[in-house]
Amino acid sequence: MSITKDQILEAFAAMSVMEVVELIEAMEEKFGVSAAAATVAVGDAGAAAEEQTEFDVILTSHGANKVAVIKALRGATGLGLKEAKTMSESSPIAVKEAISKEEAEALKAELVAAGAEVEIK
Repeated sequence: MSITKDQILEAFAAMSVMEVVELIEAMEEKFGVSAAAATVAVGDAGAAAEEQTEFDVILTSHGANKVAVIKALRGATGLGLKEAKTMSESSPIAVKEAISKEEAEALKAELVAAGAEVEIK
C-alpha cells in the first residue's frame, strides 16, 4: 500500500516546526540533496520562464541634433513643444512605458534616426 500526497501533507500538518526541520535534515542526508539548492533552482526556473512583455523606452541623451529629437518626441508622444523640449533636456527619462516590443523598437529607431541615444528596458 502506498501513501498519497494528501496523507503526507496531513502528517506534516500534525508535526511541530522542530519535527519538520528534523525531517528535512533527514531527507537531505538520505537523498544527498539540499533543500536550499532546490529552492534556488526552482526560483531560477520560474524567472527564466517569465518572458518580458512590456517595455519602457528611455531617452538617455538628446545627442547633437536636439531640434530633430524634440520633433521626434512631439510626433511620438503628442506633447507640446515646451513639454517635448523639457523631456529632451531631462534625460534619462522614460518616453513611453509599458508598450509592446514592436512599438518600443519602432520608437527607438525613430528617436535614434533623429540623433538621440535611447535604451529599451
